[in-house]
Amino acid sequence: MLQSEVPAPATYSQYVPDILGEGFEQLTITPADSPDYEGDVFSTLVRYQAAAPTTRAVLYVHGFNDYFFQRELAQNYGAHQFNFYALDLRKYGRSIRPHQRPNNVRDLREYFHDLHAALARLREEGNTTIVLSGHSTGGLITSLYVREHQEQAGIAALVLNSPFLEMHQPWLLRKIGIPLMRRVGARWPDLQLKTALSAVYGESLHRSYRGEWDYNLEWKPNQVFGMNAGWLRAIRWGHAQIRRSLNIKVPVLVLHSDRTARRGHPEDVFETDVVLNVAHIRELSPWLGSRVTEHAVEGAIHDVFLSREKVRTEAYRVLFEWLGRVLPAA
Repeated sequence: MLQSEVPAPATYSQYVPDILGEGFEQLTITPADSPDYEGDVFSTLVRYQAAAPTTRAVLYVHGFNDYFFQRELAQNYGAHQFNFYALDLRKYGRSIRPHQRPNNVRDLREYFHDLHAALARLREEGNTTIVLSGHSTGGLITSLYVREHQEQAGIAALVLNSPFLEMHQPWLLRKIGIPLMRRVGARWPDLQLKTALSAVYGESLHRSYRGEWDYNLEWKPNQVFGMNAGWLRAIRWGHAQIRRSLNIKVPVLVLHSDRTARRGHPEDVFETDVVLNVAHIRELSPWLGSRVTEHAVEGAIHDVFLSREKVRTEAYRVLFEWLGRVLPAA
């Protein structure tokens, strides 16, 4: 079932300690639509609770070639009296199984089952004011989810971190090459496409190279996972929905860098977005809804909250001041 109706309940494991260490727990979700075209599917909910009891929570969804590893993000939300949850979507990170291709999807609405299940669990645990947040591809997925389910999902606000609203490719490829591959994806969704994405972004993040962060390079490799034609078709469907206007009713915050990297300047990777074109984010953010706040963070990278310390401190300031304005008093 891929349409807008709400599926039957998912099933959940018990919480166990998470790989991120003290304060972090995880449980495994078996979504209502399992199995899919590759077999059984699972998603993983990671939890970090605020020190004092609260009914506020955030659910964070990662990007492409990604999973949740940002302890600092969770701790900042916790310090501001939010219970923090992150969802490793099916076929990503903690949720990958040996019979699956990483990131393999044919319709972005497949992920809605994961989101339904995670949000139901948040509500079961007493969270009544819920913020949904997504980075990059997660920003696209969460925006589409809120558009289709804003009445029953009970989302109070949407926070997007460099959302993937358009392909960052040359005009000829976007207008001719990608539409051709999208048609191919309808017939041969498992056809693997050659990726031309550089490893420079990943190498700028991981502490084994030039970055400050530690994470599992098997789950978030510097040279990104391959893309299937079905994945590309699903993404372009999502982009088409953005351009038709999503009409999201809840407040939306869009954070992104102030600049896209210049070609041939590798040091820009530490203070610009080298993955997406911020001009596309600026252009398309107003199409998300009527209550959109767009904010360019000077010197930010693609994942704003993995930028240098001074930059991400400013991003946290903007985020929590905005949440303080748009959410009801705790």
